[in-house]
Amino acid sequence: MRPPPSSDIEVSFVVPLHNTGETIYRLLDAFRALDVEASWELVLVDDGSRDGTFAEAQRLVQDFPAPVTLVELARNFGEHAAVLEAYRRARGRFVVNLDDDLQNPPAEALRLVEHLRKTGAEVVYSSFDRKQHPWLRNLGSGLLNRCATFLMGKPRGLYLSSFRALRRELVERIVTYRGPYPYIDGLILGATNRIETLRVAHVARTEGKSGYTPRKLVRLAMSALFDFSVMPLRLASVLGVCLCSLGLLLLAEVVIETLYVGTRQAGWGSLMGALAIFSGSQLLMLGIIGEYVGRAFLTVSGKPQSLVRTVVHEAHAHLERSPASA
Repeated sequence: MRPPPSSDIEVSFVVPLHNTGETIYRLLDAFRALDVEASWELVLVDDGSRDGTFAEAQRLVQDFPAPVTLVELARNFGEHAAVLEAYRRARGRFVVNLDDDLQNPPAEALRLVEHLRKTGAEVVYSSFDRKQHPWLRNLGSGLLNRCATFLMGKPRGLYLSSFRALRRELVERIVTYRGPYPYIDGLILGATNRIETLRVAHVARTEGKSGYTPRKLVRLAMSALFDFSVMPLRLASVLGVCLCSLGLLLLAEVVIETLYVGTRQAGWGSLMGALAIFSGSQLLMLGIIGEYVGRAFLTVSGKPQSLVRTVVHEAHAHLERSPASA
């Protein structure tokens, strides 16, 4: 159930939560201390936490100084599905999403909103002098950004950060996506070319550890590859053409050698090597096609993007329970 946009709310801060732990206290205290002249709200989406994050957040927001929407998903659907659900619940003219680890200070979010106001941009991405993430996540993020440049036409100087601010008009465009494998940056790049960046502070994590495991980074990369681009299929076609051309050249070489030199003893090693290359390439192409077919099947069969268990609107002391898919 999605609330209509409200002209009374200027800024919506959206934060996905996942096993936030003790950081939930510091996170809400940071928002309480925020000096915002305009009207604002906070939208929190608990992405299937197992450490009591939702119950603790529900208790802590009872005396919050701004309206709060607290959403509990039925299980862990991933950060991008949680953020997209938060976008659907947000009502402000400007929507900023932050991580729950406080590496993006809420005060810096106000700078993103101000930059959005001053420019004609529809989205402002944050950029950092030095990212305070573990090296593995930095490596994965760098590779994903390079893939986005090649596959989705991302501007080369743009870094796709999860700390971003959007105008309401852009939010309304991208929340219509109902596929089971959301990738928010892919949706944004496909919905606008009015993109700005702003250099902001990025602080070290003081508690806990990143929820992005190598497996989750791979899954996110696959969503970018197979749900928002057909480039892998084109690359598979190019690979097939190259291998066919190579096979024809080898066949021509064998015919010429037989005509002018005579039959020679075929080499077992070279034969096995050629078979391995061609067989492996065929399996690779079948795997790429199968990935597209599988994702299309799951989309058509109605695999949910997310499922909402509970929604709490603290400003109205109203509790809503909804088993419907989001």
